[in-house]
Formats: sequence, C-alpha cells, structure tokens
Amino acid sequence: MAKSVVAGLDRILTMELVRVTERAAVAAARLRGRGDEKAADQVAVDAMRQELNRLAIDGTVVIGEGERDEAPMLYIGEEVGAGGPEVDIALDPLEGTTICAKNLPNALAVIAIAEKGSLLFAPDVYMDKIAVGPGYPDGVIDIDASPAENIASVAKAKGVPVGEITACILDRPRHAKLIDAVRATGAAIRLIGDGDVAGVIHTTDPEETGIDIYLGTGGAPEGVLAAAALRCTGGQMQGRLLLDSPEKIARAATMGIEDPKKVYRIEEMARGDVLFAATGVTDGNLLAGVKFGRDSITTHTIVLRSSSKTVREIKARHQDLEKF
Repeated sequence: MAKSVVAGLDRILTMELVRVTERAAVAAARLRGRGDEKAADQVAVDAMRQELNRLAIDGTVVIGEGERDEAPMLYIGEEVGAGGPEVDIALDPLEGTTICAKNLPNALAVIAIAEKGSLLFAPDVYMDKIAVGPGYPDGVIDIDASPAENIASVAKAKGVPVGEITACILDRPRHAKLIDAVRATGAAIRLIGDGDVAGVIHTTDPEETGIDIYLGTGGAPEGVLAAAALRCTGGQMQGRLLLDSPEKIARAATMGIEDPKKVYRIEEMARGDVLFAATGVTDGNLLAGVKFGRDSITTHTIVLRSSSKTVREIKARHQDLEKF
C-alpha cells in the first residue's frame, strides 16, 4: 500500500496540486479589498473543493475549515477526490481572510497532502509555536527555553550578532510580554496582523523574507500546515497545544491526544512523505499575489516535497479565463 501511496503523491506533485491552490487563490483575489471576509473565504473553499474532487486520490480532510455542522466549508472528516491512494489533507483555502478583505500583504491559499495517518489530527485550539528554517543544527530552538535563549541560539548558529536576527510574531495583546522580551535582546521584530502560516513559512528563506525565527501563539490547525511546509525544506518547529479547560482536554482526547502538555516536534505534526503548495492571493514577502490582466491571469505558487527537499516556484499565466 505504501508504494501505491507514494506513486500517487508523485502524480500530483506539481501541476495537479498547484491547480488546487491556484483556483482558490484566484477566486479569493476577486474579492480583495472588498471588506467581506466570509464571502472571500467561501469562494476560495468552493474553488478548492471543486479542484480536490478532480484529483486521483481518496483524501480525508484532517485540518480544515471546521466541523461537519459548519458545512459548506471544507470540514474536518470530509472526503474528497475522484478515487486513488488514501491521503490526509490539511488545507486553508484562504489563509488570512482579514488580510484579503483589507488587501494587505501575505494572504495565501494553502494545502498539504501526506500519506494516510501522517498529519496530526489537531483540535481547533491555540498552539504555542516556535520555528526556524533549514540550515541549522538539530535542537537550535527549544519551546521551553526563554525568547532570549532561543534568539541567542539562532544568532550563534547563524554566525551573526543577536541584533541581526528578526523574529516574526502575531500582533496580539497576548504577546505583549513576548514582544518586550524579544526587544530586550536587541533583536528586531516583524509584527503581522494575521496569517501565521505565512509567518512560519517565511523562516524558510530569511534572505528573501528577512525573517529568521517565528515565535508565539496561534491556531493549532495552522501549526500543522506550517509544520508540513517546514518538513519539506528541512526547517525545525515545535508546538504545544493550549488545552486550558476540561472541555478542550476532552475534545482533544476524542481526537487521540492523550497528553495535553505534550510538545510536538515537526516530525510528529507532519510525518512521512509530505507535499505542500501555497499560492499568493495578495502580494507578500515570499509570493506575489494574483494579477488580473485584460486577457490573462497570473499566479505565483511554491510547491514543496519532504522526501526530496524540493522547492519548486511556479509563475503561471493563465489565458483560458473560462476555467476561472
């Protein structure tokens, strides 16, 4: 079975997977700056579902837009595909709904596909996260260490002063102490309003994005998606679910999570052969947004694979506008 699954991933490695995020990104981009988050999210969901159901896979959404009773979103447990190898799917048809509605940078359409049973079945709760990109020795970051210790460790491994390190953090009141602690080290901070999947992905290419480390608390589903991307590039990430109530602990237990304080390493969030694709909706540090021309539509996508550490960058001009 494993061989057939890997063969299936081979077949959707590039264009088939790219089409899924391209269609969702184009649909959402038509509503950029219109101030309607729900409408932008819905059209992205509809476009992504349509393309997923054309793929030669037997896919199950393990990280999605919500539960079954929240349909028509792509809900956790939804089955998609036209038949084929069994795979887990983590997705966010519009990562950064507020960003898109305001036409701000770094909105993405994102998907990860892995062999069945390979992606962490994470509840929709917060997760403490820390992440760096590839090229560092194992253990350069530790979620239980202080921000100062982690930044000093990354700076030492990179061979630069702490003052040349930039951390990405979600701009939230809950991060006030974290922000103060990072600034006290002399490191710089890139605050982002939304889109922590993009924030983590930016650590994969610091020379392009200017971001060396991601710190802070964000959604657990987004954490799994980000872990899938980092697995494909050789980055490092740790996460701990914030199960701070009996209800959340019970909910996590139904999803197979027995230790509410467990620290998940990247290999535990995204195992085996993983494919990841992201298409820019709005312009960002790593990807350009969708461009609408008179006779064409231009998209910018990255496609990553963990088994080969391949990073493909695809800039496409689409002239068959009826398909969009």
